[in-house]
Amino acid sequence: MVKKIHTRTKRKFGLTSSFGHKNFFSGKVGKRGDKTFKTQEAAKAYAKEKGLKDTEYLLVPAKRDKKIKIELI
Repeated sequence: MVKKIHTRTKRKFGLTSSFGHKNFFSGKVGKRGDKTFKTQEAAKAYAKEKGLKDTEYLLVPAKRDKKIKIELI
């Protein structure tokens, strides 16, 4: 069980006093997004560095910023 957070600490960080805010203080990190690359050459170099063959992955456009991501087949 997580320790109760003191009200003074909540005020310091601008949090409401009615909630526990345990996730704010626990240091949990959310899921990171996909690794994206600006050029196809950079994506291919990264895949080669990781030991992937050309037939094991596809270069797919990412949703934003006109970047490219690697998708495994």
